[in-house]
Amino acid sequence: EWNEYEPGFGQIDLVGHEGGDNNGEFFFTLNTTDIATGWTEAVTVRSKGERIVAAGLEQLWLRFPFHIAGIHSDNGAEFINHHLARWCHTRKITFTRGRASNKNDQAHAEQKNWSVVRRSVGYFRYDTGRELDLLNQLWPLASVQVNLFLPQQKLVAKTRTGAIVRKRHDTATTPLARLLTRHADLLDPHDLQRLDSLLQTTDLLGLRHKIVDIQANLIELARRR
Repeated sequence: EWNEYEPGFGQIDLVGHEGGDNNGEFFFTLNTTDIATGWTEAVTVRSKGERIVAAGLEQLWLRFPFHIAGIHSDNGAEFINHHLARWCHTRKITFTRGRASNKNDQAHAEQKNWSVVRRSVGYFRYDTGRELDLLNQLWPLASVQVNLFLPQQKLVAKTRTGAIVRKRHDTATTPLARLLTRHADLLDPHDLQRLDSLLQTTDLLGLRHKIVDIQANLIELARRR
């Protein structure tokens, strides 16, 4: 159990870009989602290798505007290994794992796997250096769009009456607004200034055009295969 109302506790997961054919080598996108705010960051890595995944997580850890105090993964060998355990221990990060065969333990990350990763790059196969470069150009742009400008609802209560489950959500707001409204004290002045500047100066139409251009290039490369 951890405090789901305090930023810094997130779920991590890998999304495979095998394009329906899991033979040979292909890339994976490592997705990290903060439970309290919905803040999501992603990076594409070359494989599920233990060292490669730990290195990818290091990149994501540096992108979050607040301290990461804990991460939660499934039971895959890419996460349950000495490299990731050592990485967490060195940074004093709590590391927990879900119950076997229980996807609900990864609900936050699983939802972002679809709404952020799959909706951004689809189900194509990506396995070339050019595609890796394009994917990792895309994720910082998607981060600005998703975290600063796309409102999200957060589940606040769930009750069951017999076979009927009723869910109650809060008012839709962006991860940044949720962070600033409820947890502004967790941001250092430099990050606060940087995020405020991004919010005020980002050209949304220009941002969308950059994202669409990268997506079009990825689709064209995938279709040529």
